[in-house]
Amino acid sequence: VQLQASGGGLVQPGGSLRLSCAASGSITSIEAMGWYRHVPEKQRELVATITSGGSTSYPDPMKGRFTISRDKTENTVYLQMNSLKPEDTAVYYCRATGYGIDAWGKGTLVTVSS
Repeated sequence: VQLQASGGGLVQPGGSLRLSCAASGSITSIEAMGWYRHVPEKQRELVATITSGGSTSYPDPMKGRFTISRDKTENTVYLQMNSLKPEDTAVYYCRATGYGIDAWGKGTLVTVSS
C-alpha cells in the first residue's frame, strides 16, 4: 500500500484546512486509516481514525475541530481541520493498517500562524 498525503500549508489562526490521503496498491486489505501529527521533540500524536466500515474515532483532545472522512471511489481519506490554532502546527501523516499492512505516507506540513 502506498499513501500520498497532501493539502498542508500556511493558515491563519481560526482558519480551516483539508488534508487528503490517497491510497494505492493493495487497498482491499486496508482495515483502517488514520491521521497522526508530529511536532519535533514530541511524540507522534493520533488525530483521527476511520475503519473500512466507516466508523470514526478521535482522541478526546481532537474531538470537535477535526473530522475524518473518506471517498471510497477515490480511495482517499480526508481530514477536515477547523478553528485551527498555532498549537496545531505539525507535520501530519496518514497511516493505513490491515492484515499485513502498516503503511505510512510522507507527511504534509501544516503551519498555523498569523
